[in-house]
Amino acid sequence: MTPPVFIFVGHSNAGKTTFVEKLIPELTGRGVNVATIKHAHHKVALDTEGKDSWRHKQAGAAMSMLVTTTALQLVADAVDRREPQQLAERFLGEADLVLAEGFSQAAGPKIEVLRRACAKPPRCTLADGLIALFTDCAEVYPELPHFALDDVAGLADFLLHYRQP
Repeated sequence: MTPPVFIFVGHSNAGKTTFVEKLIPELTGRGVNVATIKHAHHKVALDTEGKDSWRHKQAGAAMSMLVTTTALQLVADAVDRREPQQLAERFLGEADLVLAEGFSQAAGPKIEVLRRACAKPPRCTLADGLIALFTDCAEVYPELPHFALDDVAGLADFLLHYRQP
């Protein structure tokens, strides 16, 4: 079963990462097993050249997993499956809920982090899947639920009770 995926969008420096970082302990404190997916627009080294897991991928393995006593890292080909929902289906089945950051072009329910101090218009529209705003801009999309920039618990309640139309 694929967990529900919520996509957090917003302009650079709007506070997406900070907010998701606050939302995770709020949800886990309620017993929710949370997974995250972060979209990066730039190339990031996922494995260290020369290490065993890197060598396995270079040899042609579709996936390589590095497991330590406290963590694991999976490196897998994702050329044809990069959308948050597809990634959740493929890798995050153990989670109760997935928080994806970025992915403004992807399909799925989106929550925009929009701060007046950033002086930018919303990144997404209702047609893009926007379902709520975490904002100090009451005039933007008044038909959607708004959560104050410090109302992490309120948004957690919303996510846990959200049902897609």
